[in-house]
Amino acid sequence: MEDLSEEKENEFEEPLLITSSQSPKGGFRTFPFIIGNSALLFMAIYALTPDMILYLMKEYNMDMASGSNVLYLWSAALNFTPVIGALVGDSFVGRFQMIGLGSGLCLLGMAMFWSTTAIPQARPPPCNEDDNVCTSATTFQLLTLFTSFILVALGSGAARSCSLAFGADQLQDLQKTTTGCMERYFGWYYAISSFSVLVAMTVLVYIQENMGWEIGYGVLVLVMLISLVVFFLGSSFYVKPKAKESLIVGLIQVAVASYRKRNLKCSERNSSDVAYHQKGSSLLRPTEKLRFLNKACIIQDPQRDLTSDGKPTDPWNLCTVDQVEELKSLLKVTPIWFTGVIMSINVSQGSFGILQATTMDRRIGTAFEIPAGSVGMFAIVSVVLWIVLYDRFIIPLASRAMRKPVHFSTKARMGCGIFASFLSVAVAASVETVRRRRAIDEGFADSPDEVVGMSVLWLVPSNLLAGFAEGLSAVAQNEFYISEFPKSMSSIASSMFLLGMGFASLLASVVMNVINDLTGGKGGGESWISSNINKGHYDYYQWILAGLSMVNLLLFFVCSRVYGPCKDENMEVVPLGREDQP
Repeated sequence: MEDLSEEKENEFEEPLLITSSQSPKGGFRTFPFIIGNSALLFMAIYALTPDMILYLMKEYNMDMASGSNVLYLWSAALNFTPVIGALVGDSFVGRFQMIGLGSGLCLLGMAMFWSTTAIPQARPPPCNEDDNVCTSATTFQLLTLFTSFILVALGSGAARSCSLAFGADQLQDLQKTTTGCMERYFGWYYAISSFSVLVAMTVLVYIQENMGWEIGYGVLVLVMLISLVVFFLGSSFYVKPKAKESLIVGLIQVAVASYRKRNLKCSERNSSDVAYHQKGSSLLRPTEKLRFLNKACIIQDPQRDLTSDGKPTDPWNLCTVDQVEELKSLLKVTPIWFTGVIMSINVSQGSFGILQATTMDRRIGTAFEIPAGSVGMFAIVSVVLWIVLYDRFIIPLASRAMRKPVHFSTKARMGCGIFASFLSVAVAASVETVRRRRAIDEGFADSPDEVVGMSVLWLVPSNLLAGFAEGLSAVAQNEFYISEFPKSMSSIASSMFLLGMGFASLLASVVMNVINDLTGGKGGGESWISSNINKGHYDYYQWILAGLSMVNLLLFFVCSRVYGPCKDENMEVVPLGREDQP
């Protein structure tokens, strides 16, 4: 077929050129500013969330279900906004501007939230201990609280969505002469980010629980202020690429063009249809899968559909074959992506673990007490340990035992992650059954704030399994999307997991509300998800999640079989140190 776009210019971003007449921009000298900003932002966000359920219940007089709903919606916003931030940053504003704007909004949101701890009028009065009567928060008090949450979500989403890519922008020129610089950057970025999360879950949460909300959350405002200052200190050194057309816009154009041409009849196997493709593309015709999308790239009338230089007269009516295939690849992975969303519902249950921890003996030795909000750090430690063990020990040992290079496919690891997630919830349910029975036996049925004679270390196994599940599934999902999508879709591939986490938070809220309503929440009885953890049945609730996990595992097997082999299942595994051999 004749190439009808010979004269058109490349529609994609031109290679980044550094043209400074004085000194070159970018390079590794920018990393202390970029990674420093990102690490401090991660530290502030992850330190803000662990004890939030306790803050809402104690200071805003919310019950467990209401507080959890607020956190589910906020968690969804925290995971959705990076996707929106990537679209706006790439298409309209630019990454440098988005990180600066996002850091500023996050600082403003942190400061507004801190004001609710420092100003007594910003929150409702404490409950009356004599008759346990609580005053609900006023509209203005809730508006202040929710506005701070929205600002933090928007700011963190804007900064997080562009930070990693902005750092990679600084290496575009250096990458031509220095081998492995990008891998080095990614390694340092993730290592320092993980360390900052551990500091948040331990040191900063400890300050909140032992020095009070005002000091604890005030420290987070200071951390965000330093993050903002650090980023702008490096401004003169940055390469600042301009915004370009976003791939997401191109995918939307395919959907619109297909709908507008819905009455167009395609010939069998596109034998006589003329497809529009970009210059130099290896895709000259669309594939037969999801054929209804092929209409978007079919040229009906060259005189009407194309300009004199071969460009579409209306990109919302005529798209390239590459754009069509990109949307197809996105739709193809959606069923497997959805099983990851279901698995992530279990990850969204952190509030319940914190409530459990407050009723258990958290002493380690005689002098130290683990903060309730720090129990989740065991899951993070488990994620890091799994990643290190898998890469450095499991794969090499398996290869030696099998006497050949061993590779576990992304789908195999995702399936194992779903099963490990089921085990984590099942263990958590069993532990809660024991804890609740012991609390009742000790006479604490009506005293949810009393500490039972049971160590908080009982929660460690379920957290380790949850971290193991996330380490298996999250890493595998990211690899799966990046390997299955075209290279042009790498930005979307890197956003798929966060998008799934956002939907998981919304689904978790729906599941919790349904169970709360069915088990007595609206009927006046004591629901499973009661603010009194000793009267509720969180163990039953977690068994429901365990059953959902088993159904999800079966669904994953079906979707995996229908999807067919992945690209990484067909690749040849080369032993380390022998890459130069045929």
